[in-house]
Amino acid sequence: METRFVKKPWGHELIFALTEKYVGKVLHINKGEALSLQYHNLKDETIHIQKGKINFLTGDKPGASMHEQILSEGMSYHIKPKLLHRMIALEDTDILEVSTPELDDVVRLEDRYGRNS
Repeated sequence: METRFVKKPWGHELIFALTEKYVGKVLHINKGEALSLQYHNLKDETIHIQKGKINFLTGDKPGASMHEQILSEGMSYHIKPKLLHRMIALEDTDILEVSTPELDDVVRLEDRYGRNS
């Protein structure tokens, strides 16, 4: 497979593996930028901070208070389906992401760039 570069309003992603069973990506989030507040119905993913630092917000349901934690270089987190989450880059950050292959399984609840689900 050829790698696929995808420009995003918060930075970019590089998809380096795409099979029927798994996907591998590198997410680059520019300092101060944020991914949408989102969840996945089926997609199961694990992230690993390769470089940088993010404020990682998680929650159980829309409208409930969010748990905030700082993830920095060398830290990992398993994002299970239905978990609300958002990443905000505190510095330029590179994140390795491995997941099940449901690339379009994104339910956006809030997005500073005006994107919909």
